[in-house]
Amino acid sequence: MLNLEELPTGQDIMALAASVVAQEFDAVIIGAGFSGMYQLLSLRDKLGLKARVLEAADGLGGTWYWNRYPGARCDSESHSYSYYFSKELLAEWNWTERYPEQPEILRYLNHVADRFDLRRDIQLNTRVKSARYDKAANRWTVTTEQGEIFQCTYFITAVGCLSSANVPKIDGLNDFGGDWYHTGQWPHEGVDFTGKRVGVVGTGSTGIQAIPVIAAQAKHLTVFQRTANYSIPARNAPLTEEFKRYAKEHANDIHVIMNSNTNAHPFYIKSRSVFDVSDDEREQIFEAAWAKGGLAFRAEFSDTLLDARANKVVADFIRRKIRAIVKDETTAELLADIDHPFAAKRPPVDSHYFETYNLPHVDLVNIRKHPIERITSSGIKTAEKVYPLDIIVFATGFDAMTGSLLKIDIEGRDGLRLKDAWHAGPRNYLGLQVPGFPNMFTVTGPGSPSVLCNMPPAIEHHVDWITNCIAHMREHGVRCIEADDQAAHSWVLEVNEAANSTLLPSATHSWYLGANVPGKPRVFMPYAGGFAKYRKIVEERTQAGYQGFSLST
Repeated sequence: MLNLEELPTGQDIMALAASVVAQEFDAVIIGAGFSGMYQLLSLRDKLGLKARVLEAADGLGGTWYWNRYPGARCDSESHSYSYYFSKELLAEWNWTERYPEQPEILRYLNHVADRFDLRRDIQLNTRVKSARYDKAANRWTVTTEQGEIFQCTYFITAVGCLSSANVPKIDGLNDFGGDWYHTGQWPHEGVDFTGKRVGVVGTGSTGIQAIPVIAAQAKHLTVFQRTANYSIPARNAPLTEEFKRYAKEHANDIHVIMNSNTNAHPFYIKSRSVFDVSDDEREQIFEAAWAKGGLAFRAEFSDTLLDARANKVVADFIRRKIRAIVKDETTAELLADIDHPFAAKRPPVDSHYFETYNLPHVDLVNIRKHPIERITSSGIKTAEKVYPLDIIVFATGFDAMTGSLLKIDIEGRDGLRLKDAWHAGPRNYLGLQVPGFPNMFTVTGPGSPSVLCNMPPAIEHHVDWITNCIAHMREHGVRCIEADDQAAHSWVLEVNEAANSTLLPSATHSWYLGANVPGKPRVFMPYAGGFAKYRKIVEERTQAGYQGFSLST
């Protein structure tokens, strides 16, 4: 007979779970993308720490594990979208294209994991539920959705800036009789669009990449555009053997350029103004840059993002290109009706995006004029009409910069929760630490250049700083480090000042400000003062004894 008195109490179960499940580490890292993998390697192999990476997916790669939508590729050139911490890695890896596709980037990251034996310290299929700081013990307790418990001194979030999918809340979505997908949560087996009527909602960077590829397969494609966007042709092509040799032989020079310029790309922004040259010469410069393609189009003039008049000259050139490419006048005008300065939102690069609208089975719908009212069982209903669809693709982006962090219940010193600390927008210091959260580090967090840069150099800079900081702490007997509240307040003002000296905040519906997520505070999140200037600021404050941080022994 069952003796109820012998059953363990709730306290017994909790005590048993804590004693059995808790795993001790020096550092726990959340995320196995570019950031988390390099952070693991640095702490484990350089400092000899016991570190564990926790990753929600069943494979590594971070952003490049999830983003498998048609046409997904990097908009940084492949030779710059690489780790530069290892000369041997640079020498042995060969990219195949100017702008690598998602599968190739994922192969690269898996190669890195194998080469440096990272997999043994990466735990997949592990989604972090909460993280809490114990002041007395100076330890973080990290709990997963499966109930596992990890304790550590250093808690490092490497969750990515663009990894929390923003699925729009549209009435009737559950009633839709077809299939729907978000580009950031794409099925690994792919989607067959053959013979299907497809609707794509969104014309940001993701939509601009996906639309031409989907159009090549679908029976009919309807694009729902709220905000028209600029885009520069990528001119993607296989890399020549000559260029591959050049990139390897000049790796040091390329690295110096990326770390000493505004945007961490392998080119400098020219110092001339739009108005320093004649109209004819300027047109020739534009045409040559358009023919070359890629983000370097932005680098021809220094005042593109500083002077509204200069920006209009650049924007008008792109509008003329759109009208010249798109044959239907009404469609061309809708695509060229762009309401923000060029590059004030993330400027995409594309492969035949505007040309796609010349196809007879592709239509463009203006949902600013005729908003989506609901999704029906058979399609999308706007204020004007119903569009019958078999598949809906949401290319609606991400809850950028903060979304992935705030999905975790993070509690710092004295019970302060991150979602409360950031209720009015992200408030931190140098994009590296948040006041009230000792020994918690954020890789490319809000307040750093991050998404305004080519990401790998920004990631390497942050990981190296965190690694050196922890080494300094251990060498000098420092128990914990925490950003000062006043330093964070001053840094937020610096971030705002840097943004306001540019045209970036004028794109009021940009995800740089969180405007794509209903209810999210409107705060300009990345540091717009430039990567080189940011690196200098961080270095100066570090050399001044970690100015702006409190170090406790």
